[in-house]
Amino acid sequence: MKNILFSCCMLILFSACEQREEVDLIVSNAKVYTVNDAFDVVKGFAVKDGKIVALGNYEDLHLRYKPKQSYDAKGKAIYPGFIDAHAHFYNLGMQQQRVELTGTKSFDEVLEKLKAFQEQEQRQFIIGRGWDQNDWPNKEFPTNKALDDLFPDTPVVLTRIDGHALLANTKALQLANLNADTEISGGQLLKHQGELTGVLIDNAMQPVQAIIPEPTRATQIDALLAAQKIAFENGLTSIADAGLNKNKIELIDSLQQAEVLKVRLYAMLANNAEEIDYFLERGPLKTDFLNLRSVKVFADGALGSRGAALKQPYSDKKGHYGSMLIGIADFKALAQKLSQSSWQMNTHAIGDSANAVVLSTYKNLLKDKPNRRWRVEHAQVVAPQDFKYFNKNIIPSVQPTHATSDMYWAKDRLGEKRLQNAYAYKKLLEAAGLVALGTDFPIEKVNPILTFYAAVARKDLDNYPANGFQKAQALSREEALKGMTIWAAYANFEEQEKGSIAVGKFADFVVLNQDLMKVNEQQLPLTRVLATYVNGEKVY
Repeated sequence: MKNILFSCCMLILFSACEQREEVDLIVSNAKVYTVNDAFDVVKGFAVKDGKIVALGNYEDLHLRYKPKQSYDAKGKAIYPGFIDAHAHFYNLGMQQQRVELTGTKSFDEVLEKLKAFQEQEQRQFIIGRGWDQNDWPNKEFPTNKALDDLFPDTPVVLTRIDGHALLANTKALQLANLNADTEISGGQLLKHQGELTGVLIDNAMQPVQAIIPEPTRATQIDALLAAQKIAFENGLTSIADAGLNKNKIELIDSLQQAEVLKVRLYAMLANNAEEIDYFLERGPLKTDFLNLRSVKVFADGALGSRGAALKQPYSDKKGHYGSMLIGIADFKALAQKLSQSSWQMNTHAIGDSANAVVLSTYKNLLKDKPNRRWRVEHAQVVAPQDFKYFNKNIIPSVQPTHATSDMYWAKDRLGEKRLQNAYAYKKLLEAAGLVALGTDFPIEKVNPILTFYAAVARKDLDNYPANGFQKAQALSREEALKGMTIWAAYANFEEQEKGSIAVGKFADFVVLNQDLMKVNEQQLPLTRVLATYVNGEKVY
């Protein structure tokens, strides 16, 4: 009788095992931060056809499912795939093929990098990016005299780190038909003793940018694949690219359809009237990997190059207010046009004057239009009376590492009083109920762990300042993680498909070597990505 009972039990168990549903992957032995509404932590999950089908522990999952592959996380922390809410993915790839000037400590170092690059590459047109005079002993803008001496016959264009100023040698200025008498609305051509210095700010950059040779299709593809590799290495599975034209969007779509490009992109269409009309007529473009339903607009410039539009003059430049890059009438007309469509408007606004224009325009147009989720990109300096405009329909999209990069000189630009309402992420969160977090790479480093650290600690990598920069504006760890996952997804109209580890959502996740929620604050920047998954497929 005992043998019969044993045989029956084994038969039942065998039958149950045979009836298990086949899945592609089971992840177990993990500390999974789901980032759901309850902020639950679970031990594992199952994946089928690129989506999560169940959460649970090892025993429960293996009792129900038969996996093609298993991943033992060995107790490591797992998070939803990180989302960068504001970056420049295509530009990151192109930057890999240009002179990297980020982190240079003097203009002499810039010149040395240029000489070394040209000796190796022998380019007919030299392009670089990343310099920041605020990091140099002489914090004044450079001139192009030394560039002219080194490269009298080769055009050289070096874009400042924020993308709102550049230095061009005389050859490049000549090709762009710029001279000391040129005037451009919304931009500045800096002069010394009546002659151009080669520094062009905001709209004044456009004639020089127009003469830069267009990269070949092969070069563009190489750039996109290089950017994808960097993204996956850093645990990024989704990126909002802030400003792409039609050709780049179509190239990205073709590479994604061919399953060559596997990173998910939320594309913001650059503000070009003809291309806006083209896409408005056809409607949003949505696939599992590409989402195009927004327009990126520049209201003003950047604080570092004194192009941000302020209500009162810059504290370190008498009588200078910065400037709007788009006329107020033009901005309001475009906003009105987009408000009559289903498209989202995402506006770069740094200065308090620019933010006031953007916020009041948004408020007036969206008062009877819920769930439009128009975004203010950067929202860097906001007047105290204007925080009230933010809500879940007018979303702040901010970059925490901007605060820790700018903190050394921001007071010089703004003065103590205005600084109290700059980089004010906690105030923005309290007003809006969420903040979407990004990096603005390649202006800042790609690594989202640094976003998390800057948001929570408000310090640089040297642990400065000891008590944090305006620490009252720091986010909690849970808030920072939400800003890089579910809140960023919400800002992209994608919270139903990504941003948390939940049944029915894409199996996009990242495995880290230490727990962001628990590790000592000073150890946060040492966090490393062990694995990155998209659609349940290991991509790093």
